[in-house]
Amino acid sequence: MPRPSPRRIARTIAAAVALTIAGSTLAGCASASSADTVQFHLSKPEAIPYFRELIQQYNASQSDVNVVLDTSSNLQAGFLRGNPPDLGLLNYNMEMARFMERGALSDLSDMPESERILPEVQDLVDQYATYPGRTSVLPYSVMAASVIYNQEIFDEQGLEVPETWDELIAVCDQLTAAGITPFYGTFRDPWTVAQGWFDYTVGGEVDVAGFYDEMNELGTEVGPQSPVSFEKTFAQPVDRMQQLITDYANPDAASRTYGDGNLAFAEGEAAMYMQGPWALGEIAKTSPDLALGTFPLPMTDDADDLEVRVNIDLAAWIPEASDNQEGARAFLSYLFEQDVMDEYNAAQLGYGTTVDAAPVTDPRILGMKDYYDEAAFYQGASKAIPLTIPTENYTQSIALGDDPAGVLRTLDADWARLALRQ
Repeated sequence: MPRPSPRRIARTIAAAVALTIAGSTLAGCASASSADTVQFHLSKPEAIPYFRELIQQYNASQSDVNVVLDTSSNLQAGFLRGNPPDLGLLNYNMEMARFMERGALSDLSDMPESERILPEVQDLVDQYATYPGRTSVLPYSVMAASVIYNQEIFDEQGLEVPETWDELIAVCDQLTAAGITPFYGTFRDPWTVAQGWFDYTVGGEVDVAGFYDEMNELGTEVGPQSPVSFEKTFAQPVDRMQQLITDYANPDAASRTYGDGNLAFAEGEAAMYMQGPWALGEIAKTSPDLALGTFPLPMTDDADDLEVRVNIDLAAWIPEASDNQEGARAFLSYLFEQDVMDEYNAAQLGYGTTVDAAPVTDPRILGMKDYYDEAAFYQGASKAIPLTIPTENYTQSIALGDDPAGVLRTLDADWARLALRQ
């Protein structure tokens, strides 16, 4: 029998390896196909590493469901095509509420997780939209936002946290006299004006939820003669917003971006900063040991009026059109295990949404804890306006010196025109 050539041996080995790989691949495919796939859509980029690891742990712990992370799909297109993700965990706002009010989201009221949500937090969902007889959205995490302040500067100047408008002005005047910029503004990015300056000043004086209830009822009737309007109801807080900017913000605020603000504040260039907790991690990259605190912006002469701005950072929902509602519900239950929720909120500086949530402990956000616990909070006024109205650009124009009355009058006209189209 002739001895095989080295070339033939190599070919034989290669063929055997190929067969082995093919067999392994087929076996892997068979294993993966035996589990029901759950398409899980996540909207928060900075939370992707956390949930990617969580999904790996969940998939390894059982064989019934294979969760696939999706961070890039177009939600609106998916719903329109009848092919939405099986489970979503997204920031909940007015735009997301459109799916709720049209009945596109399934009822989760029979799940034990729905019974654990704090009623005052669930009410935040209902401020945007409801669907009769359904609990379609379960809040997962709430972000509370208020004025971030440099405790070292306050201590050096002998300042107390202000609780009324007059006390705030006195603090700003003392800082200015000491050569310290009271507030750092970043008006080149419109969203920073809307989220902070506009929302804090309006929310500190106006019943935001009640205002929008009336505005929605008025619809096309909103205007100069209506009982409430942007021009009429927001006039004083927005005038005060412009006063704080003109008198107490950095003179180059018009050209400063969010990134500029985080760096400048980390380097002690101002005493206060109107940003949410997401900025704290960015500030810590430059000054990890900087002592920071938070307090609600006082807009009246009564400390009992103090409230913090909140938004539902993440909320869970399952579409009616999901191909795997059972698997989606199983993973939702896993996400809502209290230790899983607590770990996420601790990492992201969020507040818990359940009756058994762990209390916040990070000193940077402890200044908002009592207000959150007592439901002394409001959702940002800028977030209750449809995106078809360029609210962020309007608030930016006020920050840059435009007449507030004229801008708010335009906002009223836009609101009435949109109500007519709808």
